[in-house]
Amino acid sequence: MRLLPTLFALVAVAAALPALGQGEAALATDDLWIETDDGNRYHFAVELALTPPEQARGLMHRESMAPDAGMLFVFDPPRPASFWMRNTLISLDMLFIGADGRIVNIAERTPPQTDHPHRSAGPVRAVLEINGGLSDLLGIAPGDRVVHDAFGTAPDDQ
Repeated sequence: MRLLPTLFALVAVAAALPALGQGEAALATDDLWIETDDGNRYHFAVELALTPPEQARGLMHRESMAPDAGMLFVFDPPRPASFWMRNTLISLDMLFIGADGRIVNIAERTPPQTDHPHRSAGPVRAVLEINGGLSDLLGIAPGDRVVHDAFGTAPDDQ
């Protein structure tokens, strides 16, 4: 009977589905600081999305993120960037960062699970995603400086 092999194949696929994300390697992590124009300095523990597969996965399917956490997407060479929120369950602020480490523009409180593109205002070296609304809460704005090795800026003190 031909139905039996097909049924077994469907059961095997269904059984494998929960395990699909489990084989993904953990992303590298690093420390990053944002220095605001008014002299405040904020620390973030960030995951580094460096490869195209890591960048494609991003923060999808996560239900929460620590207040001092984020994900840094690094591009080499710098380029215009466009991000969406498909399969992203939490609102994010997207900080588009130029090659000099200065924030070019911010997409604040991006709505989860949408395909609306959020674009950089020019070529960027990186995009930092943090919890939605945090930029406003901390007073982070375009022109503020991001301190991280990706921009050739080593932290003065940790």
